[in-house]
Amino acid sequence: MFSAIRTTSQLTSACLARNLRITNATTRSFHCLPPRFQVAQPGAAAAAGSKESATNKAERTMKRFWKKASIKLDDEKYVVQLDGRNLRTPSKNKIMLSADRKQLAQLLAAEWDGQLSNLKPHSLPLTSLLSRAIDGLDIGAAEDPSIRPQVIDKLMSYLETDTICFHEDFPEILVQLQAQHWKPILQWIEKQYDVELKVTDGIFQVNQPQETKDTLRKSVTDMDPLELAALERAVISSKSFLIGLALVKRGITVEQAAQAAHVEVNSQIDRWGEVEDSHDVEKEYIRQALGSVACVVMHNPKP
Repeated sequence: MFSAIRTTSQLTSACLARNLRITNATTRSFHCLPPRFQVAQPGAAAAAGSKESATNKAERTMKRFWKKASIKLDDEKYVVQLDGRNLRTPSKNKIMLSADRKQLAQLLAAEWDGQLSNLKPHSLPLTSLLSRAIDGLDIGAAEDPSIRPQVIDKLMSYLETDTICFHEDFPEILVQLQAQHWKPILQWIEKQYDVELKVTDGIFQVNQPQETKDTLRKSVTDMDPLELAALERAVISSKSFLIGLALVKRGITVEQAAQAAHVEVNSQIDRWGEVEDSHDVEKEYIRQALGSVACVVMHNPKP
């Protein structure tokens, strides 16, 4: 009897902890979620006296309107061209990549070249990530310079309720998955940044040391626009600042990041089975999002 009471209590406590973190993460994601593209209304480009960007046209029509995508070295920077015209962001900024990012330029061109006649939502993840970096997070090009510091603040807020800092002691499969997928990330962050990360097995918020928060914030503040956009997507997709940071800094692979993000879900699947068209779809979505992150930071040196 006492064992049954303890089991029920543990389940209730675990559910409360998960719900609290999910609620906080959902609220933050709503305010911090990067737009896929800015939607261009028919006639808007003409009214502004300028040609509609390919990204806006793709969003508006959801149809393929180009024959070939290619890359070109222009003034020591790579640009992607659709039928010879430079690819631009929704705010009409030219998408340019430094000479050491040729592989990323090729992947970006392949992303457009691989589209079918009818486009699908979220079928241009690299383009949306680059557009977010240029239009939203590049102080020199962004229409609103206040977006970058706001994004940094939102990302840092994930640290206080970071999923991988809340460990449960029940059920056993969850304990095993936490040890297998979360502890290595925590250890990597602590070693890489020489900081202390506090972990709890309760439902209450963890107060990380101020020195830890300052050190990690500096790392985020020092990121270039593309790296910051990658971190934003990784954090929102995984619902974890620490998973996102480890991925962007190449401390873990996409698969390791995805497995860490799915610890609680995989624990539920182990006990109750997979929900078709729910769990499987979510897994693929997260892998696509995290995969696009890995593509844009692959030039970063490995630690």
